Amino acid sequence: MNKTFVYVGAVVCKGDEILLVRQAKGHSLEGQWTVPWGAVECGESPISTVIREAWEEGGIDAEVVGLLGVQELPAPQEGCVAIIYSCRHVSGTPEPKDRETDAAAYYSLSQLDALHEPVEPWSDWLIRRVFAGDVAVIPADRTNPLQMRGAFV
Repeated sequence: MNKTFVYVGAVVCKGDEILLVRQAKGHSLEGQWTVPWGAVECGESPISTVIREAWEEGGIDAEVVGLLGVQELPAPQEGCVAIIYSCRHVSGTPEPKDRETDAAAYYSLSQLDALHEPVEPWSDWLIRRVFAGDVAVIPADRTNPLQMRGAFV
């Protein structure tokens, strides 16, 4: 890969459920359920991107509550990075708003266990860690002198 891209992922929680989206026909992850995710576009901030992706892929308004982590990506995206945010549901009913996904829904852990469709392995690993409380969310620091909504220091 000649260019480095930044991707973002949204773990959107609503009570004891997490938003998943199913990747549509023609997508490299076709038919698999994932967390909403996508590439940061030129001039767009990672937080603006994650909120946009939650809307486009899942049809919901979300807000970022913290940083879950950073993931270096393997081939064929080697050299690229993903920033994973913990988000909360603000409003909306899950439904795809673009062509990348063909379904969206909130799942509890028991509903995830009963799902008879494939869940992309990394998304599955991540959301199971969230369900188990095996993550540390770094909240935004409002005392940061830069006063950016993306200050997780």
